[in-house]
Amino acid sequence: MNARRPVAIIGDGKMGRAIRDLAPEMGCDVVAFLGERDLAHRGPTTAQLAGAAVAIEFTVPEAAARNVEACAKAGVPVVCGTTGWDAARPAVEAAVWASNGALLWAPNFSPGVHLFARLVEYAAAQARRLPTSPFAAHLVDMHHAAKKDAPSGTAKLLAARASGAGETGVPITSIRVGSVPGTHEFVLDGPFEQIRLVHEARDRRVFAAGALQAAAWLVGRRGVFTFDDFLGTNG
Repeated sequence: MNARRPVAIIGDGKMGRAIRDLAPEMGCDVVAFLGERDLAHRGPTTAQLAGAAVAIEFTVPEAAARNVEACAKAGVPVVCGTTGWDAARPAVEAAVWASNGALLWAPNFSPGVHLFARLVEYAAAQARRLPTSPFAAHLVDMHHAAKKDAPSGTAKLLAARASGAGETGVPITSIRVGSVPGTHEFVLDGPFEQIRLVHEARDRRVFAAGALQAAAWLVGRRGVFTFDDFLGTNG
């Protein structure tokens, strides 16, 4: 029988609780469950990580960088799902490399979203290849009212894929309402017809399961990775 994997969860919000609740059935023992009060405006200490083989971080943009750097300093690989801290990521990734640590960051841990991104990329490319393309592209990004960043990291990823470049060139409409886990819609609108592609997350457990699977994959690796690296869809 395989040994159970000790996991530290950094962030006690909706996603942190979903990961904590799903961890036991996915072969993980939660050895640390850290919230804002535990961290006190600093990253987790080695003692707080409690011998975890890997950490999973879902907090807020203001805290993500220091949490990831603290994990790297403590020698604990970390999966980070916090979005909205793009400006700090290059420095944090450099720190992870310097400490010979491991980071896997992604704006979304749903395998379906990553398949959806490829479908969006293909549909947008095909529309552009039409001799006289009548279609204008647009993205709609809907999340629960408490989500901090707008547009979401997933919407930015989809927009970049749709634009065919490394920057967002497709308009995004962000809606924050109720308790919606996450819905993304890609629209190609023409004068007399419309194409709509939609991905709808029905339960946060899809993100929790993806994060736990990515965490298992990250153990024993060194470097900076994405969810596409885990899925084997880079390239």
